[in-house]
Amino acid sequence: MAERIRIGIVGYGNLGRGAEMALAHNPDMQPVGIFTRRDPANISPLGPDVPVHALDTIERFRDRIDVLLLCGGSKDDLPRQGPALASLFNTVDSYDTHRRIPEYFAAVDAAARAGGRTAIISVGWDPGLFSLSRLFGEVILPKGETYTFWGRGLSQGHSDALRRVPGVKAGVQYTIPSSDALERVRGGELPRLSTREKHTRECYVVLADDADPSEVERAIVTMPDYFADYDTTVHFIAEEELRREHSAMPHGGSVIRSGLTGDGNKQLVEYSLKLDSNPEFTASVLVAYARAAFRLHRSGEHGARTVLDIAPVLLSPRSPSELRKELL
Repeated sequence: MAERIRIGIVGYGNLGRGAEMALAHNPDMQPVGIFTRRDPANISPLGPDVPVHALDTIERFRDRIDVLLLCGGSKDDLPRQGPALASLFNTVDSYDTHRRIPEYFAAVDAAARAGGRTAIISVGWDPGLFSLSRLFGEVILPKGETYTFWGRGLSQGHSDALRRVPGVKAGVQYTIPSSDALERVRGGELPRLSTREKHTRECYVVLADDADPSEVERAIVTMPDYFADYDTTVHFIAEEELRREHSAMPHGGSVIRSGLTGDGNKQLVEYSLKLDSNPEFTASVLVAYARAAFRLHRSGEHGARTVLDIAPVLLSPRSPSELRKELL
């Protein structure tokens, strides 16, 4: 076997653990270290031979890591870590604040170019695989509309943002699609739907001691980029109920392109996902794109990229000739 791609994991929450699991299914890669802001002695990797290091020591490992998987949250972690680490390492991240992707891309691109590195941002299923589906739909059916529906499922990014609200001890957030909106789209109506008409958001929150429920609720429902544009319901529950009823992390959704061809023939393309584990699936996408980041850097391509820029052949461990034979 050829020399394996050396992967570092930054952050060891649900996504970081999912990344370690995904690497076990990719024999051309190996985890060479987990980097955390927590005490490394308190981290127990799934692989007993995977070392854990303090994040502030990561610069010492520049020559020992081929690609870093950045597994922090989009609200506070990645805006700082993405540009800082892209100047030192090849990176792949799952930044998912859609509205801020252009400015995040610019910051990471500048850092990666300055450091002679390659960074792939906003990798996952949305943004990520759903982004590709939206692109294919638009170019194949230029006369039409694209609709993206998420859930019903637990959103990692929104749950992370929820937990950072002052007064929130713990919590999760579910995204729920409108069944009426879905039915209209699948029926070929081409409706114009507002953000609020397509989804609702439902939060289950454990309050910190002495927190004011009304203040916490106000901070959640007015949070820009996450909850302000949706009808959001906040439920305050006990910590035991949260553990018992909301520990699983299912998710999924659909991208639908509804359009017309010729003299008005209706065409509908739908790409959908149903996930038992949102973080494990997202991590699996990150790992596939780590292979592309490694190959792009090796070929001398520096700077930031997104899934829209990456040729699919770069994601596979198989050779182009094998892919042509087996998949075309």
